[in-house]
Amino acid sequence: MASDNEKKETEKETAEEKIGVYICHCGGNISDHVDVQKVRDNIANLPGVVTAYTNMFMCSDPGQELIQKDIKDGKINRVVVASCAPSLHELTFRGAIKRAGMNPYLYEHANIREQVSWVHDGEKATAKATSLVAAAIAKTRNQEPLDPIRVEARNHTIVIGGGIAGLRAAHDLSARGIQVALVEKSPFLGGQTAMLNELVPTGEKAGDLIQALSRQVLDDENITVYTCTEVIRYEGYVGNFKLTLKSSPPESKKDLEKMALLADKNNPSREFVPFAGIYPARVPDNSEEMVLDTGAIVFATGFQLYTPRDGEYGFNENPEVITLPDLIRHLAEHPSSGRALEIGGRKIERVALIHCVGSRMIPGIHEPDADGNLNEYCSRTCCSATLQAANQIRERHPDTHVFEYYRDIRTYGRGHEEYYERASDNHVMFFRFEPEDPPVVERSTSGRHPLKVTVKDTLTFGEELEAEVDLVVLSVGMEPSNIRDLVEMMKLPVGADRFLQEVHPKLRPVEVANTGILLAGTCQAPMDVGEACSAAQAASVKASILLTKGYVELDPFVAEVDPEKCTGHGLCAEACPIEGAIELQEMEADADKVKRAEVIPALCTGCGICVAVCPENAIDIKGWTLKEYEDMVDAIVAI
Repeated sequence: MASDNEKKETEKETAEEKIGVYICHCGGNISDHVDVQKVRDNIANLPGVVTAYTNMFMCSDPGQELIQKDIKDGKINRVVVASCAPSLHELTFRGAIKRAGMNPYLYEHANIREQVSWVHDGEKATAKATSLVAAAIAKTRNQEPLDPIRVEARNHTIVIGGGIAGLRAAHDLSARGIQVALVEKSPFLGGQTAMLNELVPTGEKAGDLIQALSRQVLDDENITVYTCTEVIRYEGYVGNFKLTLKSSPPESKKDLEKMALLADKNNPSREFVPFAGIYPARVPDNSEEMVLDTGAIVFATGFQLYTPRDGEYGFNENPEVITLPDLIRHLAEHPSSGRALEIGGRKIERVALIHCVGSRMIPGIHEPDADGNLNEYCSRTCCSATLQAANQIRERHPDTHVFEYYRDIRTYGRGHEEYYERASDNHVMFFRFEPEDPPVVERSTSGRHPLKVTVKDTLTFGEELEAEVDLVVLSVGMEPSNIRDLVEMMKLPVGADRFLQEVHPKLRPVEVANTGILLAGTCQAPMDVGEACSAAQAASVKASILLTKGYVELDPFVAEVDPEKCTGHGLCAEACPIEGAIELQEMEADADKVKRAEVIPALCTGCGICVAVCPENAIDIKGWTLKEYEDMVDAIVAI
């Protein structure tokens, strides 16, 4: 918080507004459609403006240094930047202003790229850009210096999810001196990585990786692991979250099936059970609840595999149609090297692998699930995993022929393309189909092979080809885990693909809009194991930045109540979407006890709903007051 002397100095410096305006060409993104120099000329003489510049890239070091020099020379005490979206570089310019010794909140950003040059051209674009910059100048004239909100922060993080990303995040957080609680709803650690055998492209055993990482986590005194545990209640804010956990005996069919595998282990504790994971402790006999206080939350809730619909490529109608995870498990559990692959005592002479099952779905072509969802995204890892399985079959069982039916081969990672080249060398046959003409799987009538696959192959210019096969393998994609209860409980942002949504894919790739909640791994998007671990490490670094100072500074754009105007009717508290952000408090006024609205700044998101419902205009948003809005409108009308 600023001292009294610092506040007086700031008030002295900002008594007379001296606004500097900096307009960006954005390398042509803006200046190709907006006459940037004309915008500069249009606003140069507006009240309060003392200097106005254009620059090719305002976000560059020279652009930032231009602003800093004007501040240090005493030429300006307020800043307007007209460039791309504030979500991209608002923090960049605030940081530059702060480094120059000026209050970073005496600054306004005008978006003349996304809101102007990308949707308009010529004179209209220039006129609109001028209006937006003029509005920003008008708002800036009445700005007041603000201080960030400081809240104490507990040196503790809860990681939700015990898969590879959760384990990685917990380990790295502890290495940075932060206490960690790792919460996993199943009895096992390892998540979906435990369902794999070899990893692409290293060939490393998934079990070896999980065992090594789990051992580090379980032996770490800074980390407490809770299995068979879920989050059932949530409250608080960054630095001071309070989560209620519930531990219960496992009930799901999948968990019970995995538990049955322990019967074959003499000492299962901390041992890797193939296709189950690490079993770290005994399961609870009874349900119990506990409350944990924490400073940050890392989501590592992972993904689930797409389950084909009944009849999709013959799934659940033909026993010879299985999924790729089923095949991977069979190859791992039966490492024989017979000339032909055998499954269930049947000799497999021909196997068909079908890509993009449950991925890259197209409205009007593919059938949505019961909730109306379509997985329109690419699951990214399936092509490499399918090619890996094809190579294993051909190299271990040379008498088994492999046919791959694909839309596009997307082996995007380093070393992954080699799997495609290897498959070609191994004489895997490829058939390419269009999404509107997918392969058709049906029973064969020849008697030699049980199934027949028919496809219009674009590699042979749409020729219809038939192949009789003994086995069809569906390469199923990723879907977000079912965490609707947590999404609703914590008001988490979710993308159109139903994965958790980050603030910005480049600038804030592991943060959500809820400050203090971070993302690790495939809860955010389809990733391979390496990418999931990298995301987990990024989340742990972000959490440590938040917590290790002992306090967190938040933007001051929050609601503020004028107690002289407030009558205590409570409409603001009823309308507020954040539980506990506005409360009615009893206080004395003129010897009477009255109720007045009080804002909890650390919880307030500055959405402004309370401002809209207050009939007395007793609430305003710092940095976005009604007076500032009025001045902006007046400037747009007058320009």
